[in-house]
Amino acid sequence: MNRKYLRPPGAVKNFTKKCIRCGKCFQVCPYKTIKIAFLEFGLENIYTPYIIPRETPCYLCMKCPPVCPSGALDKKLSDKTKVKMGVAKIDEKKCLAYQGTLCRSCYHNCPIYNEAIFINDELKPVVVKEKCVGCGICENVCPVDDSAIVVSEV
Repeated sequence: MNRKYLRPPGAVKNFTKKCIRCGKCFQVCPYKTIKIAFLEFGLENIYTPYIIPRETPCYLCMKCPPVCPSGALDKKLSDKTKVKMGVAKIDEKKCLAYQGTLCRSCYHNCPIYNEAIFINDELKPVVVKEKCVGCGICENVCPVDDSAIVVSEV
């Protein structure tokens, strides 16, 4: 399922079953990245935390997993490189670099610098799926309308 939102860093597989909808992750987020769902994502997701990376990406401060009382966010994940919120994918038909314009916005802003996204010999960005944590910073900074790079769930 590709969705337009992500879960906070450290979200476990059965997130909606474990999340008690307390809002602590929302409260601790210094960037106001985490939002609380109402009915826009269906009844099963009501009051659960979500992130829309195009609006405000996750800056991987890792303050939310430690405050989660239910285990819906894995408290053991303190290393931002071990998180897997999703994976970025470049739409080569939209990407400026693939259209001949020099653009490195996603590359220069990636917090897993020169590992999750690198620039190939043709000066085009390439996502390394195994290293991408899915924070959405690349999607947020992409200058293309609707973004040429989009993070979707794993």
